[in-house]
Amino acid sequence: LQPRRGRRYVDGTLGAGRHARGMLEASAPDGQLLGLDVDPQALALARKNLAPYEERIHLAQASYTSLSTQLAQLQWDAVDGIVLDLGASSMQFDTPGRGFSFLHDAPLDMRFGPHLPRTAADLVNKSSERELADLIYRYGEERDSRKIARAIVKARPLHTTRELVAVIEAVSPRKGDRLHPATRTFQALRIAVNEELASLEEVLPQAVAALGTGGRLAVISFHSLEDRIVKDFFRAQSKDLVNPPYEQIYAEERKATLKEVNRKPITPSDDEIESNPRARSAKLRIVEKL
Repeated sequence: LQPRRGRRYVDGTLGAGRHARGMLEASAPDGQLLGLDVDPQALALARKNLAPYEERIHLAQASYTSLSTQLAQLQWDAVDGIVLDLGASSMQFDTPGRGFSFLHDAPLDMRFGPHLPRTAADLVNKSSERELADLIYRYGEERDSRKIARAIVKARPLHTTRELVAVIEAVSPRKGDRLHPATRTFQALRIAVNEELASLEEVLPQAVAALGTGGRLAVISFHSLEDRIVKDFFRAQSKDLVNPPYEQIYAEERKATLKEVNRKPITPSDDEIESNPRARSAKLRIVEKL
């Protein structure tokens, strides 16, 4: 992001505030930061961790899909850098009662914030077998989606992570050192509950519009569905849209609005993966506003 003093930045996925702290330190002594998170627990922790910078931060319990509104309330017409660290945070995975991890027995919740209307239990117990199979296949890329959906419907009602894991393990047993058989189903349910892909598609145009010339947007994704959305959007916005002579294919011509800083995603080193295994699938893509 190349933070500099006196500039304005946004952390759209605040979490515990570690990215925010890095931006605040690099933009000292007078850089400002807007931090957004729908999770009240994360926001409370970030507020505590960022207390030394309280005069330079603006925190809000809000989704990054409200980015334009949040910036308008601050009367910021442009910002110099935005970071989006997608998916669930380590803190959410490690809080047993949230239901994000199949390693802990907990209610099937999986919501990033309490404002969301549906829990994972709602999806598991109220969706049809076909809806469940399609959801697990689309968002989890799970080959056994139909088998798992059929078993879930047969075993309903399911209320806890342990109950759901038992159903999945019974029809899709673990083989060797491969992923736990519940991994992809849990991912799919979490994405659906939080409407993660739709939210990502909604925020990307807002983020680009919010950047001033030379401003940068950095997005960290953790699975192929997210990364594909980010990559395709960045590629499309990095190309001129020009009508060929004598043909009216596009309604209007458009100049590129972005420059890809790294055409190939930045991935973690072996040392980083060893110290933080959850980073193994991370991909970082960066663009700069023209």
